[in-house]
Amino acid sequence: MSFRGPARNLQRLPKKPHKEYYVYILSNATRTLYVGVTNNLVRRVYQHKQKRVEGFTRQYNIGWLVYYEQTTDVRVAILREKQIKAWRREKKVTLIEAVNPQWKDLSAGWYEDCGQALEIPRGASE
Repeated sequence: MSFRGPARNLQRLPKKPHKEYYVYILSNATRTLYVGVTNNLVRRVYQHKQKRVEGFTRQYNIGWLVYYEQTTDVRVAILREKQIKAWRREKKVTLIEAVNPQWKDLSAGWYEDCGQALEIPRGASE
């Protein structure tokens, strides 16, 4: 079977740049956990830190990035977020401590020199 017209030239089209997606876990001083997914980890963590995200993270002052994973497939990211959210707390803690045993804020220092670069209007979504 052969293709006619534009379909024949598909291999010549420029490839889309790879998007990156992140599954992340945030915490606070009492080690309350929040699991999320985003396509821009730096911006999303900033939003949580600045309390621009309504709900759980604002209510419980959750803003330390303690774990994240990266993928180029949004479906994989969403499925992984759901998988981690379904885990018992102990399993999430084991995941975090495998890469971050001290529960340090992995985003520490990200925003020191950014000035107004990350200013995002309140209510703006991802």
